[in-house]
Amino acid sequence: MEYPIEFFSEDIEFELHDPDEVAEWIATVVAKHGQELNNLTYVFCSDDYLHSINVEYLDHDTLTDIITFNNADEDGTVEGDIFISVDRVGDNAKDIGTSFKDELHRVIIHGVLHLLGFRDKSKEEEALMRKQEDSSLSLRKF
Repeated sequence: MEYPIEFFSEDIEFELHDPDEVAEWIATVVAKHGQELNNLTYVFCSDDYLHSINVEYLDHDTLTDIITFNNADEDGTVEGDIFISVDRVGDNAKDIGTSFKDELHRVIIHGVLHLLGFRDKSKEEEALMRKQEDSSLSLRKF
């Protein structure tokens, strides 16, 4: 099945393993939350690239692993652009002692959860986000 999800890389050499399986998993998570998947674009990039987006669009002069832009015009639909720093994902995976693949999938679904309405600014929101990430990760079949 074809899903409205695209994966690109910008300013780095990176190719997502199992893109069809990842797309199916993302679509499953969106459907589980009762929303419609319209269009998702993932851009895998470097720390420098994502930092420049963070400064330009969000006025944050910090490194981050992900920036999510919600492009949905209607409630109940998921549409957005998700930028992921492969550098940050790799460093974070090492720091917390997990595989690059598992950390990448956590970050990939983190962006989707933001588009589904989950936030992570407060301690309570962050705890719920982690619970949703874990629940979503358990749905992977690859």
